[in-house]
Amino acid sequence: MPKQLKINPNEVAVYAIGGLGEIGKNTYGIEYKDEIVIVDAGIKFPEDDLLGVDYVIPDYTYIIENIDRVKGLFITHGHEDHIGGIPFLLKQANIPVYAGPLSLALIRGKLEEHGLLRDAKLYEIHPDSVITFNYLSLSFFRTTHSIPEPIAVVVDTPEGKIVATGDFKFDFTPVGDPADLHAMARLGDEGVLLLLSDSTNAEIPIFSNSEKVVGQNIMKIFERIEGRIIFASFASNIFRLQQAIDGAVKTGRHVVVFGRSMEKAIVNGLELGYLHAPKGTIIDPSEINQYPSHELVIMCTGSQGEPMAALSRIANGMHRHITLQMGDTVVFSSNAIPGNTYGVNQLINKISEAGAEVIYGKMNNIHTSGHGGQQEQKLMLRLIKPKYFMPVHGEYRMLKIHAGLAQDVGVPKENCFIHENGDVLALTANSARYADHFGAADTYVDGSGIGDVGNAVLHDRHELSEDGIVLAVATVDFQNKTVLAGPDLLSRGFIYMRESGDLIRSGQRVLFNAIREAMQDENANEASVARAMREALSPFLYKQTEREPLVVPMIMTPDKK
Repeated sequence: MPKQLKINPNEVAVYAIGGLGEIGKNTYGIEYKDEIVIVDAGIKFPEDDLLGVDYVIPDYTYIIENIDRVKGLFITHGHEDHIGGIPFLLKQANIPVYAGPLSLALIRGKLEEHGLLRDAKLYEIHPDSVITFNYLSLSFFRTTHSIPEPIAVVVDTPEGKIVATGDFKFDFTPVGDPADLHAMARLGDEGVLLLLSDSTNAEIPIFSNSEKVVGQNIMKIFERIEGRIIFASFASNIFRLQQAIDGAVKTGRHVVVFGRSMEKAIVNGLELGYLHAPKGTIIDPSEINQYPSHELVIMCTGSQGEPMAALSRIANGMHRHITLQMGDTVVFSSNAIPGNTYGVNQLINKISEAGAEVIYGKMNNIHTSGHGGQQEQKLMLRLIKPKYFMPVHGEYRMLKIHAGLAQDVGVPKENCFIHENGDVLALTANSARYADHFGAADTYVDGSGIGDVGNAVLHDRHELSEDGIVLAVATVDFQNKTVLAGPDLLSRGFIYMRESGDLIRSGQRVLFNAIREAMQDENANEASVARAMREALSPFLYKQTEREPLVVPMIMTPDKK
């Protein structure tokens, strides 16, 4: 049976399936009677302790169970933490997707990789679009972010308007289109019931730098560099890519692009008119050796130290087109995302050791956040003037600070709601209350599929990473109650076997005795003998080494050779 929320018939339900208490995984639901609209479907990149996990996505059970009521998924912009979960969601619930032209281009690429494009229901929207259902009507307004086409979503319900900002900043000298301040002010004058607002930079007390300032600094750096420039940035930051292209054109350089996501971003940007480059500026990678170093800018992925990204392969001498050389300058036009600092620092060290100069860090002013600081968050609150406020997209401390900012600009404390994923806020024109909770746990994605990695698997991976693994192999004849071969021990990541002969021989004796004793039971089978092997060997190894490797018994029988 689908989960039925504990709300009254006239109440609007608002909840997060992902995005609260965390950075990433943004997925928000708004429902009234038999209509549900979803805003964004993002992923979160795994922390270091999630070994072998590629992505973290929300548990989509509630959406799947209520798919007949879901009218559409509405995308605020094309960053991974807002669109990365779409393929995984559509595999389970093929709901309509509404997004701007660039976001749709990025989504199509993802769906094509997953074999989902043919059956997907994709619709293009713009800031002046209006999508109407029986009870809910959706409109949009333009914001400013570090990717083109960011929009906020306005859900007009019978009880009042609900505004989801998506990621935003206020940049009064933007590289792209400016935010629609008039639309925000107009909404505030008309009356907004609830505001869901980006909390990412709630700890930053000032305005974020303008993207135009970053462009000016990039130009100054390009003008003073004499050798080859390797420019690493987020592929999705189309404005930054344009600034690098502008720098290349002004300094008489050609541009070479490396990295699949960067190549796609350049193609999409050129096709949609967000990128402009004179003919002949962008050359094929095979032509790189036809130009002297001072005429080249190499734009590539890998600014976060990703091991398989283009910049890491260049630094490690594994790239087929290019190796680092004396006189190169590598420009990191990004800041390390939390969790990536170690990898980025290691990459910078490796580049420096190869003799290249590295330009990075805040002191060079070659990166700015796409998320507004406290002053911008307060400006959004002042313009929208919501009756109720729910901070989103942030860890708990960020949500709490953002709620405090709302109170500073006049939203009563009792009208601010700091919720967790799965909490349900029930609203009417004159009331707001915590109403219910449904399961919204993390789902892990790795090479084996969606949700196949649970806590038990992660526990085993941690043990393997810390103490290694020991395979205990024996051939057993259950009918005659004898050990035909072994037991043998094989170690991976635990001990160096050539130097641990005494320990191995002692462990073999412990195993032999444990197997022989377990075989005395008339009901002995592979499971009971394996359990006896593990229970005997694990404490023995810990006593000898004070380490706890993962012990994996492997029992063979004469008919299973």
